[in-house]
Amino acid sequence: MRSGYCAVTDGRTRIRAVYPGSFDPFTPGHANVVNRARRIFDEVVVLVAVNSSKHPGLGEEDRAVAVRAILPADWTSVTVAAWSGLTSTYCRHHDIGVIVRGVRNTTDLRAEYQLAAMNQSLGVPTVFLPAQPELAALSSTVVRTRLSPC
Repeated sequence: MRSGYCAVTDGRTRIRAVYPGSFDPFTPGHANVVNRARRIFDEVVVLVAVNSSKHPGLGEEDRAVAVRAILPADWTSVTVAAWSGLTSTYCRHHDIGVIVRGVRNTTDLRAEYQLAAMNQSLGVPTVFLPAQPELAALSSTVVRTRLSPC
């Protein structure tokens, strides 16, 4: 059954969510959001996306493989996919009803709110998960800087 927001399996409504990002690299904060989202939703797709304003070191397919390698094997309700296009389009094509976004601070929230409003107008609501306090200062940029040999 196609509903746009969920799938019905064995008479039970299953809610599918997508967690999009460039994930360059995938951080402990990202893993924390996925872990929390998988406890809320029946299925979570970590969507490794292309962001034209960012220039990652690896292509989206390679980043997707790296993310899958980091996630615990027993997180069977979590899948990883690469995508080049609007998140809302991915959601429509794959019967996913909600977008999950992590927010670390009010700056993140302002930017994410604008994206959420756009995605809502395209038919896909967004759920915000605030960062755990001990992970709030961690960003992909900080991790990349720490990993840099210079």
